[in-house]
Amino acid sequence: MPETEEAQRTRVDLDRDYVRDVFRAMLKARLLEAKLSSLYKAGKIVGGVYLGKGQEAVSAALGASLIQGRDIFAALIRDQAGRTAFGEPLLDCTRTYLGSVLGPMKGRDGNIHRGRPREGMPAMISHLGAEVSVVGGMLMARRLKGELGGVVGATCVGDGATSTGAFHEGINMAAVERLPLVVIVSNNQFAYSTPNDRQFACVDLLDRAKGYGVGGHSVDGTDLLACADVIGRAVRLAREGGGPQMVVARLLRLSGHGEHDDGSYVPGTMRDSHLGRDCLENGIVHMIEQGFATVDEIERWKNRFTEEVQAAVAQAQQEPTPDPWDEDWRACSSEPGGGI
Repeated sequence: MPETEEAQRTRVDLDRDYVRDVFRAMLKARLLEAKLSSLYKAGKIVGGVYLGKGQEAVSAALGASLIQGRDIFAALIRDQAGRTAFGEPLLDCTRTYLGSVLGPMKGRDGNIHRGRPREGMPAMISHLGAEVSVVGGMLMARRLKGELGGVVGATCVGDGATSTGAFHEGINMAAVERLPLVVIVSNNQFAYSTPNDRQFACVDLLDRAKGYGVGGHSVDGTDLLACADVIGRAVRLAREGGGPQMVVARLLRLSGHGEHDDGSYVPGTMRDSHLGRDCLENGIVHMIEQGFATVDEIERWKNRFTEEVQAAVAQAQQEPTPDPWDEDWRACSSEPGGGI
């Protein structure tokens, strides 16, 4: 389908450095997660590995729109690209997955349940809708301290999380308080193995934005440039006093719920209809065709990021893990030596 004039104009107007930041975060996250998948299958990682394959454009566009050191980003299960764009070091990821005591959770809590709250990145909560309330609470705390000006709080959830009570309570409170909150809903069409038509009866999840009285935006989650535009605009609106914003991204998860899951419940016809809709593959084409990067640049980035991933894994593998005979297990304590 040919692009509209508005879509073409949007691509021209996008900031070049911002788009390049989004793409590089996508690429680095894909390479990192491919390595994590290999380590999991080799029995080197205890617990689950959950990939953001196919959702990197959405997550990276959000992370790159936020300001590290000022904003709040509650990264979720498929947000490695967003974490990377927001400035999380590779070692924070590899150390946590491999149980190093030098990681942000000090080997006490694993994998995606990591964060640095003092730096604006709360640790992930498995009950996925709950992060909306966490970010809302952090924003309220900033307001009470007179430090909310110019701040944005953001999180990503899947379509399944929108059916939880925590999501409803959190976004409703943010709407009433007019908080600068951005919630990205990655509608990957399955809450684990439950399809959309068994989750909600509304025609489009964007309808929920109207019900809550918050700004609503829709985007093709497989289109890097569209995500950069729409999500970047939602963050700006929240930052400028527009109140909460909800973005619904349409896509299909390109992996199982986790590496333990083969995704066999996804109908073959649905998989076939999304062939060629990998946001990273599409992004490479868009970057080159729209003049945001050259083929040689992308190849250099890929080689450099591959080396960085290998180095981060090698370093984490050599570091000590917690000693159960000399442990206080205070991953999130604010006391010296126990906080993050």
